[in-house]
Amino acid sequence: MVLLHALSRLRAAGVGCELSAQHVQHGLSPHADAWVDSCQELCQRLDVPLAIARVQVPLGSGEGIEGAARRQRQAVFARCEADWLALAQHRDDQAETVLFRLLRGAGVRGAAGMPEERSQAAGPRLIRPLLGLSRATIAAYAAEQALSWVEDESNADLRLRRNHLRHEVLPCIAQQFPAAAQALARAAGHFAEAARLLDDLAAIDRSRVAGAHGRIDLRRFSLLSAARARNLLRHELLVAGMRAPETRWLDEALRQLANADAASATCVGTVDGELHVYRDEIHVVRQRPAVPTVPLAWHGEAQLAWGADRLSFALATGDGISRRLLAGDAVCLRTRGGGEALQPDPRRPRRSLRKLFQEAGVPPWERNRLPLLCCGERVAWVAGFGVDAAFACAPGEAGIVVALHSGAQQRIEQGLGSPPGAARGGSSGR
Repeated sequence: MVLLHALSRLRAAGVGCELSAQHVQHGLSPHADAWVDSCQELCQRLDVPLAIARVQVPLGSGEGIEGAARRQRQAVFARCEADWLALAQHRDDQAETVLFRLLRGAGVRGAAGMPEERSQAAGPRLIRPLLGLSRATIAAYAAEQALSWVEDESNADLRLRRNHLRHEVLPCIAQQFPAAAQALARAAGHFAEAARLLDDLAAIDRSRVAGAHGRIDLRRFSLLSAARARNLLRHELLVAGMRAPETRWLDEALRQLANADAASATCVGTVDGELHVYRDEIHVVRQRPAVPTVPLAWHGEAQLAWGADRLSFALATGDGISRRLLAGDAVCLRTRGGGEALQPDPRRPRRSLRKLFQEAGVPPWERNRLPLLCCGERVAWVAGFGVDAAFACAPGEAGIVVALHSGAQQRIEQGLGSPPGAARGGSSGR
């Protein structure tokens, strides 16, 4: 409430910006609807547009209610149509965060607390303009402006560790260290600086161990000290959008990587993804929605979903798959089951998909996600490899150009070159 009120005063003072508000209704409190009503009343009074997002917090996910709710909020934040998204955490929140994370054994990055601003993988840049102000200062502003709000009853629940720190531990510390909150917030700044230096070190190490395709070369990686190897792995996971792993996870990853070879499969996984080794390179693979496990019939739709990806079907002339040949049997999309073959180049013999995948360097975990377009029992098209010669469209003939849209095609071809016989771009079906 204080942050929104202060920003509205800045807008009234002539600061050139558009202002809107976003409220996330988690549905966890009996007062959740009252919070919505309170936000609506204030926004109407301040003439600020308000968007309300109602989310379902998954329980039993293993990350706790607070963690699950945070993920739901972050998903909403990523969808906000704005340049900046201002959050209202203050200095006392920062002190609690630092102390809480230290007691949980956090590393340098975790002990850095909350940054004043940071970018997201998607959505607006997050800023915390109140992070340097104390709770008392903010409360004084609220009293001066006669602001009212609905109190979150869970803030008084001492069974929650954050609340125990806030109401029991920090007041006790403040009796001996009156500036404890300021000191913890200042320490967060020191930790943040150290984290940036570790990121710089990770970038240096990565440039030294990168292979021909830009990924981490396993043999060069094995020459790093354990501390620098852990730092580089942690950096790679964070850059991939995954959560910072625990030290025991990193230690297990290093143990398995030390015994990995070119034929290794999954190294070690987390809830966010997995580490793989393929052709002496380390791959960080984020968790993705599953692709269909049963054949997906195609009845002429212009688009079909494929996991998190999308397939498009465009009408063409003299290009893609012959519509005449597709009309002879039921058409479906499926993953490979084993034994399939393809002839993407009419000048070369038909070859098994297994051989084509191996020659193209398609990693094993990607092979079972690629869509195959089949006409009856015959494979007519494979993502990344194009149309089978038996289904190729003749000049002037009506055709269908199939394309896979997402990062899947990039993962197939990045740094590996186009697969033998594939069309330009690999996914168009030419």
